[in-house]
Amino acid sequence: MGLGRYVVDAVVLEGRSPRALAKAHGISRSWIYELVARYRVGGYAAIEPRSRRPRSCAHQTRPDVERAILRLRARLLDAGHDAGPHTIAAHLRQRAGPSPSVATIWRILRRHGLITPQPQKRPRSSFIRFEAQLPNELWQGDVTHWVLANGTAVEIVDLIDDHSRLGLASVAVPTVKAADVVAVFAQAAAQYGLPAAVLTDNGAVFSGAYRGGTVLWETELARLGIRVVHSTPYHPQTCGKVERFHQTLKKFLAKQPRAHTLAELQLQLDAFRAYYNQRRPHRSLAGRTPLVAFHARLKARPELPAAPIEFRVRQDTVDSSGRVTLRYRSVLRHIYIGRAHQGERIRLLVADAQVRIIREDGQLLRELTLDPDRLYFGTSTPVHNVVRQVSVMS
Repeated sequence: MGLGRYVVDAVVLEGRSPRALAKAHGISRSWIYELVARYRVGGYAAIEPRSRRPRSCAHQTRPDVERAILRLRARLLDAGHDAGPHTIAAHLRQRAGPSPSVATIWRILRRHGLITPQPQKRPRSSFIRFEAQLPNELWQGDVTHWVLANGTAVEIVDLIDDHSRLGLASVAVPTVKAADVVAVFAQAAAQYGLPAAVLTDNGAVFSGAYRGGTVLWETELARLGIRVVHSTPYHPQTCGKVERFHQTLKKFLAKQPRAHTLAELQLQLDAFRAYYNQRRPHRSLAGRTPLVAFHARLKARPELPAAPIEFRVRQDTVDSSGRVTLRYRSVLRHIYIGRAHQGERIRLLVADAQVRIIREDGQLLRELTLDPDRLYFGTSTPVHNVVRQVSVMS
C-alpha cells in the first residue's frame, strides 16, 4: 500500500485528522485534501501517480509534417536510396522550404520503430579521414560483383571523384579485363577531364607489382602524366569512398527488378548515377549534390605538357592484310599489325600521336608514334618483339 492510499484510508475510514497526519508524516495538509477529493470522485484509481507530461506542446512537429517524413522515408527505401534523417531533411527543404531539424526527424523515425540506436558503433570522431582539396585531384576506382536474373555473375567498374564523391562511371562487363578498365577511364576522362592521380586497390587489372611488372592500367595512366596510387594490401578502408559507393549502388540495385542482360543492368546503373550525382544530397558535402560540389571549384590537372592531349579509345577488327585504320588530323592512316592477327578484335588507345594497339585480353600488339606526313605505317619493330618487351596482364 502506498502512502497516498494509507492517508486516504486514515482520513475516510478511520476519521483521523488531516492536520495530525500531515505533522506525523511530514507532508502538507493541502496534498492530503487533494488525495481525499480525488478518492471521492474516482476511487482508489484516482489517487495513483499521474503523468506530468503536458497536454500540449507549442513546438511539437505538426502531424502532417510527421506523416510527410514517414511517407518520404518509405518512398526512398522502396527506390533503394538512402533514407536517413539527413537525406530526408534535404528532400523536405527542396520541396517546401524549412524542415524539422535532423535530430527531430531522427526522433520521429525512432518513435515509429524505424531506427534502432547503435551506441556500440565506433564514434565518427575517432576516424582518420582524408579528402582531396580539389575536383580531379584524386579519383578512386574499384570493381564489384553483381548477379543477373539467370544467375550469371558479372562485374561493375566504378570510378568516383574523391573530393566531390561524383560518380564518374559505373559500367557493367562480363568479366573485367585490362582493356575494360582503361576504356572506362577514357570515357570518364572525356566527360570530366583527366585527374592528377588515381587510387585503386591491388587487383590484377590495376597492379602488376606482385608479379614483378606493370599492367596496362599503370602504363596508360603514367603515359598521360597521371600518378597511380595503390592502397595497402588487405586494407579496404584506404579506398573507403568507392567502397561506400559500391554499397549505395547495390542497395539501389537490390530494389530494382533483377536485370536479365548486361544492357538492362547498364540502364539501371545509368539511372542510379543520374540520381546519385544530381539529386541525392550528400552528408559529407553539407547537403550538396556531388555534381554541385564537383563544379564549385577549379579542377586539378595531371602533370602534362602545356598542349592538351586528346585521349580516346577506338575498337576495330584487323583486316585480311593485317592492318587497321585510324583517323589522325582528319586523314585516314593505315597501321600494319600482322597477317597472323587478321579478324581479331583490337582496341586502339590514342593520346594525340601516341598509339597503342592491344587485343581484347589486354596483350599489347604494337606501340608507335604517328608521323603526320605518312599514311601507311609498316612494322619497323616485329610484333613478337613488342609483345615480349611489354607484358600486359588482364
